Amino acid sequence: MNNSLFNIPYPINEPVLDYEPGSKERAEIEQELKRQSSEIVKIPLIINGKEIWDGPKATVHMPHNHKHILAEYTLASEKELKEAVEAAVKAKEDWYNMPWAHRAAIFLKAAELIAGPYRAKMNAATMLGQSKTVYQAEIDSACEIADFLRFNVYYAEEIFKIQPESDRGIWNRLEHRPLSGFVLCISPFNFTAIGGNLPTAPAIMGNTAVWKPAGTAVLSNYIFYQILVEAGIPAGVINFVPSSGEDISKYVVTDKRMAGFHFTGSTKVFSEVWKNIGNNISNYENYPRLVGETGGKDFIFAHPTTEDTRALAVALVRGAYEYQGQKCSACSRAYIPASIWPEVKSIVLEEIGKIKVGDVADFKNFMGAVIDKKSYDNIVSYIKHAEESSEAEILTGSYDDSIGYFIQPTLIQTTNPKFKTMVEEIFGPVLTVYVYEDEKFEETIESCKHASPYALTGAIFAKDRNALAYMEKALSDTAGNFYLNDKPTGAVVGQQPFGGGRASGTNDKAGSILNMLRWSSPRTIKETFISPTKVEYPFME
Repeated sequence: MNNSLFNIPYPINEPVLDYEPGSKERAEIEQELKRQSSEIVKIPLIINGKEIWDGPKATVHMPHNHKHILAEYTLASEKELKEAVEAAVKAKEDWYNMPWAHRAAIFLKAAELIAGPYRAKMNAATMLGQSKTVYQAEIDSACEIADFLRFNVYYAEEIFKIQPESDRGIWNRLEHRPLSGFVLCISPFNFTAIGGNLPTAPAIMGNTAVWKPAGTAVLSNYIFYQILVEAGIPAGVINFVPSSGEDISKYVVTDKRMAGFHFTGSTKVFSEVWKNIGNNISNYENYPRLVGETGGKDFIFAHPTTEDTRALAVALVRGAYEYQGQKCSACSRAYIPASIWPEVKSIVLEEIGKIKVGDVADFKNFMGAVIDKKSYDNIVSYIKHAEESSEAEILTGSYDDSIGYFIQPTLIQTTNPKFKTMVEEIFGPVLTVYVYEDEKFEETIESCKHASPYALTGAIFAKDRNALAYMEKALSDTAGNFYLNDKPTGAVVGQQPFGGGRASGTNDKAGSILNMLRWSSPRTIKETFISPTKVEYPFME
């Protein structure tokens, strides 16, 4: 019998390991990279806890060696997707009624498994399948995903503690129920942690989910699913269904029981799903909760008082080129005053010259390959546009997809603040710089403010405190995550809740209590201890 109030351990961010030569973690990851590179993993659909192998197949390739197949996975079609929905709906009642301490323990155990015995396996799969360096994989598929699980469980308990005031003779209670139906989760390729967070955040709050992972991230996402199973998640709570977006829209989005949609991906896809839901709004049993983090055209804006030009240059290089610029938060446009540009340019080109691009299993490489052929071709089209334009100059950069989808860190300088690569999302290692005259600072701030429909991340550099305060206020609507004297990437769960507005999404702040609230449907309960027995009120006497 549960007659105690339990406290979730206060979460602490998982420490990032360094993988220095000779370290234990270095030896473990090198061994695991060799092991995973030597096999082809077969991945089924998982619906109601059962593995399903029948159906069309697709393959996962190493982006940095695109002829190397890492995994073969099964694709869900109409039959399997409808089965996944039914499984999620059926599992809902038992899952919600499981005592909170036991539900929470599953996710806390999963975090420990990731941080411990599965750490090398998760990181190696992310490195090979998504072409991340060991450091980028470590902060993603080990630390951030463990942080999401631990912090979200803690936030859920904090939500459960939120209760209304009660007057004398009555007791008011607030019950935090899951949504009435199932939650559809569609996750992207670029962060294994996002793949893990999208279905588990609603599940922690008592919801059940249908999860469509990105095809290019299926390997690491499948390993995460196996960890959840080992941690004890019941059958049907999360159903793993790689599939086409078209089939998801046709057979899952339109199901009348869809109560929530948790998404990270392109603005175009999110808009299309939102439109699909709007067209079907009269068919749903509830108004679906729509939570999306989408595109970005993130910036660094430097003020003329910026004295530490090396810090600015490092922020530009790390912000633009880590993980090949395939972060929603990656810096892809910069505004630099003419007075400091020659020095900044020199340092940036010097640092780019040191960057090695290649196989992520070679720890000397700072960058791997972009995710696939489609992405490669799209990024290259922007570079070619700049090559052919009189308004732009490519200061450095090249590309070659003969072995892997490699694009060298590319730096473009433009004379037009509205140039194509300054306003459109590219999602690759391409940074465009607009050099402005110092006396046109305020005019350029306005240009930065209105150049893009996105509002995800942004950063400003200045020594003068008045300038920092001015820019922070002037650019308040341009970014949901804003940085002073730092790069616009690297948000940490529990420290910088992540998300943006405008075309960048619903700004529901992944990794915070704000996101967890979206998966709750509160019910107010009022109990009166001594009920009234007269119709008349005292004023009527």
